Amino acid sequence: PPFSYDRHLDLIEKCAKHATVSTLIQSLDGRDIECVTAGSGDLSCWIIHRQHPGEHMAEFFAEGLLTRLLGLDTDGDVDGLVRQLLTKYTFHIVPNMNPDGALRGHLRTNACGANLNREWADSEGYTAPSLERSPEVKGVLDKMDEVGCDVFLDIHGDEVLPYNFLAQSVVPNWGPRLESLHGAFLAAYCRANPDMQQKYGYEAQKFKDGDNLNIASDQVAARFDCLSVTLEMPFKDCWSNPNPERGWSPARAGKLGASALNALMYIHPYLRSNDDVWKELPEKDAYVTPTSKYK
Repeated sequence: PPFSYDRHLDLIEKCAKHATVSTLIQSLDGRDIECVTAGSGDLSCWIIHRQHPGEHMAEFFAEGLLTRLLGLDTDGDVDGLVRQLLTKYTFHIVPNMNPDGALRGHLRTNACGANLNREWADSEGYTAPSLERSPEVKGVLDKMDEVGCDVFLDIHGDEVLPYNFLAQSVVPNWGPRLESLHGAFLAAYCRANPDMQQKYGYEAQKFKDGDNLNIASDQVAARFDCLSVTLEMPFKDCWSNPNPERGWSPARAGKLGASALNALMYIHPYLRSNDDVWKELPEKDAYVTPTSKYK
């Protein structure tokens, strides 16, 4: 089912009781792009959702994540892991990057027809992000430049693969460090919630000279030299734990959001370590090369 704009506003109102809610910028149609900020840690964690407005599972993910992080259903009382996490990270969470597209019924674009996940760097023929074409991205990236970014998640839905998976960044600075961080974060996520898995996903690609870093996770990984992933959820059933009657449901998307916090706790010591983290991590955290061939 769709995640309505009314439900979005209700979520923002609830968050404002337990965290700082700020407007980073306004969309082309004049709607607020809100950011929920929580925590006091030295590392900045950015999580954005719904660049593609038709991917409603992304905001159900945000709802589950924020409910656990802020205790939205327990009057602000949070579990022990979250209490520790809020001392390690400062979270910057954007529940809906594209409210105009959602209200207009678009699948992948904003009010002027721009695909926001191709607006994170200049493209042939136009400057991006820009106030005229993609203020939603510009507001987020400007704030990110101001406060920094140490780990980044961009939450999406995929129409083809019937799995939850993480897509790695395709950047010139990809190497043993970023590969090991990606592998360890994904392995920890799988241990926290078996609806996440490692085997299937987009085919791994290598950066080539001339490649454009206009996708969010690529731009952020290159710009901040940090762990940066695109998280994809299925429109179909989740074949790693199938439910033929319900398929991949809003409730499970919310639980996947909540369990991301376990993986963020695990990866925290390694994100800005000065040591060779790929030599420190156990074998269970090894990077797994994904395949898109699931049939």
